[in-house]
Amino acid sequence: MHYFFHHLCKVVKMTDLKTSKEKENLVRRDQKHLWHPLTQHKTAAPPLAIVKAKGALIWDEDGKEYIDGIASWYTAMYGHGNEAIAAKVQQQIQELDFVMFSGFTHKPAIELSEKLMAILPDNQAKIFFNDNGSTAVEAAIKMALQYHHNKNDKRDTLIAFDEGFHGDTFGAMSASGLSSYNGPFEDFLLKVKRVPTPQKENLKEVMAQLRTILKENACAAFVFEPLVQGAAGMKFHDAEGLDGLIALCRENGVLCIADEIMTGFGKTGKNFASDYLENKPDIICLSKALTAGMFPMSITSCTQAIFDAFLSDEVAKGFFHAHTYSAHPLGCAAALAGLELLQSEEIKKRRSYIQNQHQGFVARLKDHPKVKDARCMGVILALEVDVRMERYGTSRDQLYRFFMERGVNLRPLGNTIYTLPPYVITNDQLQKIYDVIMDLLDSL
Repeated sequence: MHYFFHHLCKVVKMTDLKTSKEKENLVRRDQKHLWHPLTQHKTAAPPLAIVKAKGALIWDEDGKEYIDGIASWYTAMYGHGNEAIAAKVQQQIQELDFVMFSGFTHKPAIELSEKLMAILPDNQAKIFFNDNGSTAVEAAIKMALQYHHNKNDKRDTLIAFDEGFHGDTFGAMSASGLSSYNGPFEDFLLKVKRVPTPQKENLKEVMAQLRTILKENACAAFVFEPLVQGAAGMKFHDAEGLDGLIALCRENGVLCIADEIMTGFGKTGKNFASDYLENKPDIICLSKALTAGMFPMSITSCTQAIFDAFLSDEVAKGFFHAHTYSAHPLGCAAALAGLELLQSEEIKKRRSYIQNQHQGFVARLKDHPKVKDARCMGVILALEVDVRMERYGTSRDQLYRFFMERGVNLRPLGNTIYTLPPYVITNDQLQKIYDVIMDLLDSL
């Protein structure tokens, strides 16, 4: 069916890479002008220059090979350099490279809306294009606030989970609960009330907290990562409990925003984590694997009722929010190719294989003396190492270097080690990730 699938992980010849004689000192040039994200440049080690990627592998300028165990922040789920996606983008660039999306439309955007609606929860009706995950959440929050404003019902408070992460723009950052990101900006953020994530043992208490918040505040929206909090350390929570929180919010006219930027497109075992819920969110945020890492683009989808609240003879009641590169035709082409892969039998089989292997590895870790907790959902595997360390401290950096020295790209979140590999990872590559994690645990 997909002729390209068998080429995704083909071996890249080292002759394709620069020889030592030819290569340039990319790191030296990098440090002259570049400012990297999530980096304290005074103390951080120099960045690693990556020159090639294919399938689940990346190579540095010395020709060393690494398994991309986190699919480059959960984006390249169908593998780097996917030939089918690249071909679709190349074809699109010959037909229509770009046109503004205000006052114009085009076939790739229309087709993508149709394909997405076929797999999104059935209460979703409209999609709005953005540039990245943060801006998808930003648009969602603005939609929710203006939705109530347009109905002459001013509401000024968001509800969010403890330790959530939704991005780095101000609205998204306000909903986030990680002080390592938000510290200098606390005085400038939107009003947010937080509750713990729902677990079977704390659901009554969390529901009681939420009732109090709803009673004492004018709440506009509940923003949450469904079932898995990514940046918090791949922490899982209870679907039944989340259903209860959504139902209570809905009884109080509070819009529910599911941030599926990390969880979307098959990572939790279903197309979307929201598929595990009985009560579907009013707004869904999508990015990362949406375009398989080929292009920066995101989407905010919503119900018909939300869209209708912006229809008016008053121009100001429209959603006056825009991004220059909204609905970029090349991003739409990449997303359409990605959706085709997502629903292919080959990818479904690989997702199932990875999930089964993760479950087996979690069972192996159950009684390991250095593991406090191990868990998996879909292709997401995480474990807590029984060592105290800061999120971005020296000990965490030592874990990162341990993995990289052994040819595996894993980025621990404090003492949480996790892998979220590309769906096209080979059996041997996946086993190597497990082996290196075991080597680390046995060396502690």
